[in-house]
Amino acid sequence: MKKQHWPGGAMLAPVPPALVSCGTVDNPNALTIAWTGIINTIPPKTYISVRPERYSYNIIKESGEFVINIPTENIVRAVDYCGCRTGAKENKLKQCGLTVTKCVKVDAPMIDQSPISIECKVSEIIPLGSHHMFIADIIGVNVSEELLDEKGTLHLSKANLCSYAHGEYFALGKQIGDFGFSVRRKSVEKRRKQNNHIGQKGNKNGKRS
Repeated sequence: MKKQHWPGGAMLAPVPPALVSCGTVDNPNALTIAWTGIINTIPPKTYISVRPERYSYNIIKESGEFVINIPTENIVRAVDYCGCRTGAKENKLKQCGLTVTKCVKVDAPMIDQSPISIECKVSEIIPLGSHHMFIADIIGVNVSEELLDEKGTLHLSKANLCSYAHGEYFALGKQIGDFGFSVRRKSVEKRRKQNNHIGQKGNKNGKRS
């Protein structure tokens, strides 16, 4: 695979075009954030990077709270709209037909049309240049019951999630593996060879395998 070398740039893809809600239930706002992710497991920590000129920047900075709402293909038009418009001039949520509900541990609202809403408390703000990074503790996760089976296991494959890559939105496609499948394949193959070896040894000794 021949490659060209380009100057450094924001080329990581795909990323989640997350709808980040802030403010309050009575006065909610949302913006679309692609620069987000998990940065620690125990304790669970996340981040969002926001331009200081964005309307939501000061809301999040002053309240110290925000909610990451995982997007689906059903609301991708709203996701794009909230990334193009400013809450300083209009109620973007109302314009997109999105509704909000009070969270459990933060005053910032969650978006009802998102299957997963992650409640976050800001612990640190790091100025990086064009964006400032809000590092936050994940203090609660709200999950749609439609994604849970009878045992309470989460099945995100039912959520019709979407992603963002180089200016384009994509619906997630077919599953091509799961965590650890490459290791399991080797283990299964190893066990198969071991069983075959035992069987061959038993046959040589006149025993049934």
